[in-house]
Amino acid sequence: MKHLLFSTGDDWTGLLLRLTVGLVMFPHGAQKLFGWFGGHGFSGTMGFFTQSMQLPWIVAFAVVVIESIGAVLLVTGFATRVWAVAFIGLMAGIVITSHLQNGFFMNWMGAQQGEGFEFHLLVIGLCLALLMTGGGKYSMDQLLLQ
Repeated sequence: MKHLLFSTGDDWTGLLLRLTVGLVMFPHGAQKLFGWFGGHGFSGTMGFFTQSMQLPWIVAFAVVVIESIGAVLLVTGFATRVWAVAFIGLMAGIVITSHLQNGFFMNWMGAQQGEGFEFHLLVIGLCLALLMTGGGKYSMDQLLLQ
């Protein structure tokens, strides 16, 4: 099981993929966890998710953890495949609950009610690639199997 979760090559692909996903997702998580970058912080985010969106508290908590702590662990390459699966699930859930009705495209011109799901598909695609390749060069996964 350890080999299945942590195996990776010594290639640049995994590194580039996990840095891309982790560095793009961390600011979203920091908004939710710390209130950075104009976010509402942990309490505000949990309140919005559980009261306004009617999500179970465990789902709301998982969103915060995946986007913040998961993003940091993805950047370090620790349990890359686990976090890739978590991000795939997260992005699929976000599309279904919040963006599917807005169509594919982002709302660059402010012409639609909300944002489309093209961004989420990109993250899902990057995470699927991480699932196949592993964390790659300079990952904690690589160190754990030595």
